[in-house]
Amino acid sequence: MSKNRVEAFTDGVIAIIITIMVLELRAPEGGSFEALWALRYQFLIYLVSFITLAVYWNNHHHLFQVVKHVDGAVLWANVSFLFAASLFPFATAWVGEHHVESVAPELFYGGVVLLADVTYYLLVQCLLRVNTRSEAVVQVLGRGYRKPLITITGNVIALGLGWWWAPLTIIVDTLLLLVWVVPERRIERHLSR
Repeated sequence: MSKNRVEAFTDGVIAIIITIMVLELRAPEGGSFEALWALRYQFLIYLVSFITLAVYWNNHHHLFQVVKHVDGAVLWANVSFLFAASLFPFATAWVGEHHVESVAPELFYGGVVLLADVTYYLLVQCLLRVNTRSEAVVQVLGRGYRKPLITITGNVIALGLGWWWAPLTIIVDTLLLLVWVVPERRIERHLSR
């Protein structure tokens, strides 16, 4: 099965998700800077979600640069990851509109991030299983590939902290993006050979 179709489908779905998120942004009620300032939380959570999706897409792209084969399990793992990613517009809109009312919007957002990280990890595991004969894949995704587990653990901690102060969930999850901003160096080294 061609990995190119998985990549193309993922690119298209993530582009649609980002488009939906930007369409959720509403113009200010008035023509003043105060009216614009009143929407600062919607813009901030949109920015966080956009960067999060960009980081996921970038790492997904790098991941698929080293794999050679996909199978049905990879397809379902990828669709599961895209399902999690598709929840970002809803979670973003909810946090943007109701961030001060209760902890529920931020905790839901943190749950979406956790779900995306878990499904991405499952995708990595499926790719590793189907590409066991590829020395490059085993070197890059095998032992020592801890980024997904680090961020999943961090997501769980972020959710726990969110019960104490809800914005910590999103703050910690955003800081965890730093682990992923630089693509896996082993993939970069492999591609530069």
